[in-house]
Amino acid sequence: MAETMSPRERLQATIRGEAVDRPAWSLWRHFYETEATPEGLARSMLGFQETYQFDFMKVNPRASYHVEDWGLKIEYSGSAEEGPRVVDWPVKGPADWRKIEPLPVDRGVLGEHLRALRLIRDGLGGKIPFIMTVFNPLSLAGRLVESEKVLVRHLHEVPDQVHQGLNAITETFRSYVTALLEGGASGLFFATTSWGSKDTVSSDLYSKFGRPYDLKVLDAARGAEFNLLHVCGDNNRLFELKDYPVHAVNWAATSPSNPTVAEVARGATPALVAGISREALTAAHPNQALAEAERARDQSGGRHWALGPNCSIPTTSRPETIQALRTFVTGASQCRIAEGGS
Repeated sequence: MAETMSPRERLQATIRGEAVDRPAWSLWRHFYETEATPEGLARSMLGFQETYQFDFMKVNPRASYHVEDWGLKIEYSGSAEEGPRVVDWPVKGPADWRKIEPLPVDRGVLGEHLRALRLIRDGLGGKIPFIMTVFNPLSLAGRLVESEKVLVRHLHEVPDQVHQGLNAITETFRSYVTALLEGGASGLFFATTSWGSKDTVSSDLYSKFGRPYDLKVLDAARGAEFNLLHVCGDNNRLFELKDYPVHAVNWAATSPSNPTVAEVARGATPALVAGISREALTAAHPNQALAEAERARDQSGGRHWALGPNCSIPTTSRPETIQALRTFVTGASQCRIAEGGS
C-alpha cells in the first residue's frame, strides 16, 4: 500500500477490500439556484468538490432531467433550499404509455447534461472519479405520471402498456449511459428512488417491472470504473438487489427499518458507501455525524467501506459538520484503523 494514495487509488482499493491509507468518502447535494443550466450545474459540483476534497464526485442534477424531454414540465421556486415542482406530466391515462418512445440523447435536456459532464470532466482534470446520477427505469416511469400511486395502479391494470413505456425508457438510457461514459464519466450512481422501498411496491411487482430493466441499463455500464447502486428509502430491498453488477452499494444505513452496515458487510460482494444521516448533517453540533461515521467504520471493519450519506444531503447541511467529517476521514488514527481492519 502506498503511504499516501490518490483518490482513485483509494477508491479502487476500497472496492477490492484492500487496506487504504485512510477511508474514502463523499457527500452530495443539490444546488437548486444553479442547476438549471449545464454551466451552473458544473460550477456548483466543482465548487463543492474543491471545498471538501471528496474521493469521488456524485454529480447531483435535478431529478426531473431524465424525463423532461418526454414532456414533464417543472417550475423552480427561486429558493436555494427548495427544489423545482412538477406542473405537468405526459402520461395522463393508460393509452399515453404508447407515446413514450426512445429519445435521442445528444439533444434537449439529456444533451445539456452530457455537456455538463464534459465541463465537469475538464474541471476535474482526471484527478478524481465522477459518476452521473441515473434513476432506474421504473423510477422514471413513475415520474411520467401524476403520482406513484397512479403507476402502481397501471402496473396492475395495464401491464403491457407500462412494459412498452419501460422498454422505451430503457433503450434511451442504455444509449445515454454509453454517451456519458464516452464523455468521461467514471460510471453511474444508479438510484431506485422510492421504488427501492418495499412500502412502495411488492417484491413480486419489482421482479417484473424493476429488476429486468435495471439489469439492462447496468449492462450498458458494465465496463465502467465505478458504478454505485443507491437503494432508496426505509424498509428497503437492498438484499434483493445486492447481486446487481455494481462496485458498491449506498443506502440509508441509519434507518431502523434497513440493514445496518454490519449486516450488509457480513456477506458483501460490493463495497459499502454509507454511514451519515440527513439529520446529523443539520444538527447544531457535529457530534452526531462523527458518532455515526465512527459506528459505520467500526461495523465495516475498516475495509471495503467508504463514508457516505443516506441520500442526497440537505441543502441546509452545516459546513462545520462536513468539515468535521473530512477531518475524521483524513485523521492519522483512521489511517491506522483502516490498515488494521479485517
